[in-house]
Amino acid sequence: MNRMVDVGSSVVSTLLRGGAGVQAGSLGAGPQKTLELYDFENCPFCRKVREALTDLDLDAKIYPCPKGGERYRPALQKRGGKALFPYLVDPNTGDEMYESDDIIAHLYRHYGEGPPPAVLRLGPLTSLSSAMASAARGGAAVGTRVEPSQPPHAPLELWSFEASPFCRLVREKLCTLEIPYVLHNVGKGSPSRDDFVKRSGHMQVPWLVDPNTATELFESADIVAYLDTTYGA
Repeated sequence: MNRMVDVGSSVVSTLLRGGAGVQAGSLGAGPQKTLELYDFENCPFCRKVREALTDLDLDAKIYPCPKGGERYRPALQKRGGKALFPYLVDPNTGDEMYESDDIIAHLYRHYGEGPPPAVLRLGPLTSLSSAMASAARGGAAVGTRVEPSQPPHAPLELWSFEASPFCRLVREKLCTLEIPYVLHNVGKGSPSRDDFVKRSGHMQVPWLVDPNTATELFESADIVAYLDTTYGA
């Protein structure tokens, strides 16, 4: 896809969600152990959960499950009984669950202060606008179907927030290559931003750290090119 069109459609996707996933909201006590999420990037229901993660400033280990993927889809089907997404594993409470609305309710019950923001509580309207955001990115064409790749020895790390158009481009590539990664949310107002700036040098996302090659990268285009070169078939 042409770079300008790629970025432009990602911006439209963000606008269609009305600013959801831009900033951290009212935070409760964070989990001691990292959450785990099986999802794929352009899934409308997975997007809702990732927006909640940004709002709650929660990290999560992401197991990408694009259509046709053979690394984590079969593992999830064996674990949960069906290939349905998203799927949350919370090692802090022992809970594992399907269904985006149930996952969001769980996250706010344990790690938030008060109910989810209105943009996540509109039922069918929330799901409809999220589906429109997926359509803006080409529906099943982008961030959905697997590409041949080599798996990393250790998960990568990505500093991101859900609504960033540039972070989305990187998450899509990580998804289609089935590369597991730890997602660090640093939305606007996030208390995690100070530590991020100390580590990275300045406030800019996406920022990718690959412990397998000791590589650290800003700039979505550079990160996508790196992922293709390093892990693409």
